[in-house]
Amino acid sequence: MLNCGKDNITFKKMEEKRIIGDSKNSDEFLDSSKTQKQVFADLHIHSRYSRACSKDITIENLVKYAKIKGLGLLGTGDFTHPLWLREIKEKLKEKDGLYYYNDFPFILTGEVSLIYSQGGKGRRVHLVVLAPNTEIVDKINAYLDTRGRRDYDGRPIFNIPADKFVEEMMKISDKIEIIPAHAWTPWFGIFGSMSGFDSLKEAFQEQLGNIHAIETGMSSSPEMNWMISELNNKSIISFSDSHSFWPWRIGREATIFSSAESYDDIISAIRENKIIGTVETEPAYGKYHWDGHANCNFSSNPEKTKEIGGICPVCGKPLTIGVENRVEKLKNQESYVYPRKKPFYKLLPLHELIALAKASTLASRKTWLTYNLLIEKFGNEFRILLDIGTDDLRKVLPNDELLVNLIIDNRIGKIRVKPGFDGKYGEPMLKEKQMKLE
Repeated sequence: MLNCGKDNITFKKMEEKRIIGDSKNSDEFLDSSKTQKQVFADLHIHSRYSRACSKDITIENLVKYAKIKGLGLLGTGDFTHPLWLREIKEKLKEKDGLYYYNDFPFILTGEVSLIYSQGGKGRRVHLVVLAPNTEIVDKINAYLDTRGRRDYDGRPIFNIPADKFVEEMMKISDKIEIIPAHAWTPWFGIFGSMSGFDSLKEAFQEQLGNIHAIETGMSSSPEMNWMISELNNKSIISFSDSHSFWPWRIGREATIFSSAESYDDIISAIRENKIIGTVETEPAYGKYHWDGHANCNFSSNPEKTKEIGGICPVCGKPLTIGVENRVEKLKNQESYVYPRKKPFYKLLPLHELIALAKASTLASRKTWLTYNLLIEKFGNEFRILLDIGTDDLRKVLPNDELLVNLIIDNRIGKIRVKPGFDGKYGEPMLKEKQMKLE
């Protein structure tokens, strides 16, 4: 589903329908998308050296599955880790600020976890950092070495306030880009309900001008972010925060660029809001969309949470407040006011659709057999999710009308998801189960 604005006007493109908002660029976007170069990029991923990440993450596996997904650019992730950085330097060749493994480009990226106190409250903030070359990365790491260790985790923790961190990065190079990661996640988002801030200004203070974009995170959509007036001059971008190379994780959220020939191309697009658009999951699919307690198997929407006073009826303790509730608290304008809207696709990964159709799991042999069949025929996952017509899908899946319908329903935003909460992913649902969710 392609969205771009305040209303829900439906256009036809070939025999399929896509929902698109009433934006002056909507028709232009649909027409130009047939010929305009589009580079799908995922710049927030991790290496095997980060906690809770696959130990099989290698440069080779990342490239293999990025191509299968349909990505044209990846972040390296974890450039702060000495062993991963050594691997980056050994295996990738630099050209114009991008680092290539054979013909596939990477951009140097890392993520830091800042844990500190401000205003009488403990703060936990994750920031994605983009760097133009390994020389700058070495300088970033040299600074971090004065503040703590980097060798124990690909996403190292430092007791550095967010504004101080940005200030120090700008001293190293004004080409460093700093992006608040998964901005609404309760525990580590800049706006998070448990340890974040009520505004970017509160977090970054005099360094706010050096923050040009935020990452939506899986539990929020661009529309939700458009309701925050402070973001009116910021770009809204999306990446996966993937902890593995599997195609149901990598690229599940991505940003679409018109050019990715150099580091400067990417940074100027982010800073000047010249991205084409983004790929988002349905926000209910994210692990923190609703309020709740995973251990108690209890979740609630903002209205229900208010009704019960924010207390879990199972254990009697305060609920983990999710993203939808937090946005409701901080919003201060209607979404149509936001002046920098970009189109976005709202999609679930193909593995989720296959598993749903076949009542299997994401990594099962049954799911992989169908996935590989589709990739062999059509080339990459984004092409299947966005472009392949119903008739062509039926030719490859002659006995799988349910899956064909799910792919098309996914494309036009008709698959309902039982909202995720407190670290549990949302659950895509077949139509008969959706009726019970109403």
